[in-house]
Formats: sequence, C-alpha cells, structure tokens
Amino acid sequence: MKAVRKAVRWSFAALVPGELALVLGPASGVRPPPAARSAVEIAALALMTASAVLLSLDHRRHRRTGLDHRGAFLAAVADTVPAPVRKLTAHEISLSTSFVRWVARRGPHGVGDCDVPVPYAPGQTSFMYGFLFVSVVETVALAYLIPWPLVHAVTLVLDVWGCYFVIALHASCVVRPHVIGNDGSLHLRYGALLDIRIPADRIASVRQDRKFPTSRLAAVDENGVADLAVGGQTTITVELTEPVGYVRALGKPAEAHTFRFYAEDATSAVTALRAAGGIHSR
Repeated sequence: MKAVRKAVRWSFAALVPGELALVLGPASGVRPPPAARSAVEIAALALMTASAVLLSLDHRRHRRTGLDHRGAFLAAVADTVPAPVRKLTAHEISLSTSFVRWVARRGPHGVGDCDVPVPYAPGQTSFMYGFLFVSVVETVALAYLIPWPLVHAVTLVLDVWGCYFVIALHASCVVRPHVIGNDGSLHLRYGALLDIRIPADRIASVRQDRKFPTSRLAAVDENGVADLAVGGQTTITVELTEPVGYVRALGKPAEAHTFRFYAEDATSAVTALRAAGGIHSR
C-alpha cells in the first residue's frame, strides 16, 4: 500500500507540468499534438481512478478504528496527501476568503464581542505595497521582453498569481489580527499562514520588548523561543509556564515556551492581556 501511495504522489507531481502545458499552450498560440493531449488525459484519468480507490480503502480502514465518516475521510486524505500540500491548499483557501472579506470590509475574522484585536499588519504595509509595485513592474517588463509564446504565457500566469498572492497575504494579515480573549487567552496569527492558540493558564508573563530577529517565521531557536516578526521586529514577549505546540506554515510541528510577536500598539496590547488574565510583568 505504501508503494502504491508513493507512486500516486510522484505521478501527480509529474503530471502537473503536462496539464499546464495543455492549458497554456493554446492560449500562447502553440497547439500540442493530439497524441500528447490524449496521453495526458488518459494518465490523468488513471491517476484520479487510482486516487479514488486508494482514498476509499484508507477511509474504510480508518472507519474500522472507530472514526466517524468525516474523521476517517480527513485521516485518509492525510495518508496520501503530503502535509505541505495540505497546508498550501488550506493557505490558498484562507487567502481567497480573507481577500474577499478585506474587499467587502466585513471586519476582523475570529474576534468575539468581548475579545481584543491586536493589529500587526500596519507594520508591513509600506513593504508589502512596495513589493507589489516591483511585482507589477516585473510582470509588465517580462510580458514585453519574452518572445517565446509558451514561456510568455507561463511567466504571465505565474507573475499575475504572484501579484495576487502579495495582495491576498496582506489582506489576510489585516482581517486576521492577533486576538486577546476575554478569558485571558492569546491567539497569535500571521495572515492565513500561521495560527497559534495559547491558553490563559499557560501565560506566565508578558512585557514590551523590542527585538530585531532574523529567524524564519515561527521557527524555534535552541532556547525554545519563536518569533513572529513583522517588518523585521517584534515588540512583545510572552513567556509560558509550559510549552505550547503548533503547526508552522508548511505543516511542520513545533513547540515553544516563549513567543515574541509584533503589535502595532504594544502598550495597549500588553495592558489588555495583563488585565484579561491577571498577569503581572516579570
């Protein structure tokens, strides 16, 4: 079963470029041979059939362990689909819904009536819009410079998606702020990429503490410290009584006992967190 599952994964990875060529070829004026189109379509049908059979067998196996239909389905998907692919798919869905929420001005997501939102997106606004400008300039320049139709089409699609990704990522950071719960809990987020929940009883101390870390987003150093920097800096440090586990952006599990994150108004955020949880400075 493991060999079949591995073969399906690699086959999908090999099939994606062929599907892209079939879709983008006609748009760029390149007509693929009928035999190539038929071969890719047959391969896609065979892979979809094999995936459906594998998913069904895994679903039945998990059902026999006592899981309900939804739990068994999710476990079956986890058996076949790698964690990074699952996380990237979830990120894309969250980015799309966040972008729609931002455009519709529906307010922050996941913030209750008695909760306190802690914005962090303003700290990166200038950088994100600057990066968007560069991406747009690159898209226009490459559209004029690349002479080969197929390469031109592929590059154009990737560049346009890149521009959308920058906008959607910033939108997700705007509508998904950090949240201080009414019960003193802390919900740390970075747009659609990161979601960390810290119960109130795990928080030992909180303080304003400006740092300029160079580590990757939510990576844990040798001291058990995780940084959620925005604009290259963090402004609040939260120390815990015991470590909290979470999942990083690409699905890798991690655990930290200290979190440093950025808040636009660090003073108000620290005051609100101390008041909600009865926490004192260290």
